[in-house]
Amino acid sequence: MKVIDILNGNHKPFASFELVPPLKGSDINKLYNSIEPLMEFNPPFINMTAHRDEIEYRQTPDGTYRQVTVSKRPGSVAIAAAIMKKFNVEVVPHVICGGSTKEEIENILLDLNFLGIQNVVALRGDAIVGEKYFSPTPGGHAHSNALVEQINNMNKGIYLDETLKNPVPTNFCIGVAGYPEKHVEAPNLTTDIEYLKQKVDAGADYIVTQMFFDNSKYYEFTEKCRAAGITVPIIPGLKPISTHKHIEMLPQAFSIDLPVELMSEIKKCKDNAAIYRVGVEWCTMQCKDLLKNGAKIIHFYTMGKADNIKEIIRNSF
Repeated sequence: MKVIDILNGNHKPFASFELVPPLKGSDINKLYNSIEPLMEFNPPFINMTAHRDEIEYRQTPDGTYRQVTVSKRPGSVAIAAAIMKKFNVEVVPHVICGGSTKEEIENILLDLNFLGIQNVVALRGDAIVGEKYFSPTPGGHAHSNALVEQINNMNKGIYLDETLKNPVPTNFCIGVAGYPEKHVEAPNLTTDIEYLKQKVDAGADYIVTQMFFDNSKYYEFTEKCRAAGITVPIIPGLKPISTHKHIEMLPQAFSIDLPVELMSEIKKCKDNAAIYRVGVEWCTMQCKDLLKNGAKIIHFYTMGKADNIKEIIRNSF
């Protein structure tokens, strides 16, 4: 079932989840064990992130270094197939521009289509580890709106190989990312929303927001999107803070603010266990407020850890 049909259906508010694939070489049960605790909430879909290959320089026996391309995690197709085999849930793989040519992306999408997967999230992806700015792969896309256009073209039966005769259209529902406090590389929120509208105009069916800790940011973002002519559903994305590391890392990595009130409570904490409790209580408050104001769905960034998410859902829904 397509995510857009789920969003437009008549149902009680629900939670969806985003997980990170296990590292290469890990037991597949590690992935299953991160999903199993969440299935009690009957999520209609689960997102699975994608990660580009990394470049490493490894020393050889003669003392010189050679460049090596390393895949740190299994690919989207394998992960999607594994989840479908184990659980009765729609899988929404992320498809990213970074690290792939247009032809390689098309092949990934064809494999997903053959698996019967109807949902993807189209993202540009991050810069290569060690590089400050994103640079497109030669023959690939520089921006996610071009990726959305490619997927939408495939839905119309338009493939990269123009010599194909009567190609069968795919049937993907396309999600994209939105940033209530703007993307870290965007000059301002207004410009960022203009970029977001380009993705919607290219064929995106819905938007999932980056995490935020101040609900007013989400409400203001939604109002500005509507004023800009963006009419597709905008799903709020949340992540509870659970460690002191999050306080240092999240604002820098995602260009987000931590509210004064939240930081005031965290400053009272003596250890990570206390921060964990504050994170659960704050995220529960966010959830209740979002649901009170009409949210049909809340998307949780789990990072493979479910205990705090489970408590938040039980306290909110």
